[in-house]
Amino acid sequence: MARTDETDLARTRRARRIVRELARTYPDVRCELDFSSPFELLVATILSAQTTDRRVNNVTPALFAAYPTPQALAAADVAEVEQIIAPTGFFRVKARTIVEMAAALLDRCDAEVPRRLADLITLPGVGRKTANVVLGEAFGLPGITVDTHVTRVARRLGLTSATDPVLIEADLGALLARKDWTPASQLIIWHGRRRCHARRPACGACPLARMCPSYGEGPTDPQLAARLVRTEGPA
Repeated sequence: MARTDETDLARTRRARRIVRELARTYPDVRCELDFSSPFELLVATILSAQTTDRRVNNVTPALFAAYPTPQALAAADVAEVEQIIAPTGFFRVKARTIVEMAAALLDRCDAEVPRRLADLITLPGVGRKTANVVLGEAFGLPGITVDTHVTRVARRLGLTSATDPVLIEADLGALLARKDWTPASQLIIWHGRRRCHARRPACGACPLARMCPSYGEGPTDPQLAARLVRTEGPA
């Protein structure tokens, strides 16, 4: 929760120190979804809902080999798509969604992934989170991705008290320089996956301990906390 005794200026300075410390902690930070085009990233991000990036990466090579373009995916047999993406969970809904999304790209966008958030969120299966991932990672346009990790970590760090992703996005956007929005999002996601877990955060092995008002929610003993640290995102 946001600290009530902290001024806006102090919170802004602390938020930017947090991002700098995370950048030192995770120097190799990157989007953990594999993609080679904006279209591939858009599809992969839709598939990543309620599953892990690793599972998505396991199925997308076969998916994109079979359907490499919006035209091919829009014409796909949904049942065949379901078979390919089944390991990602909720595969019936996801298969229908990505086929409909590809058809919308053809109908509305000349088969090109839009570069504007307002256009992206009109596509089936695309909300602000997915749109900001695509804008930031595929096009280099600043965007704050608010997923479950960003929600949890930002609230624990006292950078927001909101629970609505749109409000969290606005709170973080006000604290961080626009150029840092995309990398800061990935850094917070990595931190949530590797240390600031939902159930047992590795507080005793956290580089943000001195800046975190929630320090102590997880084990503070360094050796015990170190055993909770993951070297990569969850499988």
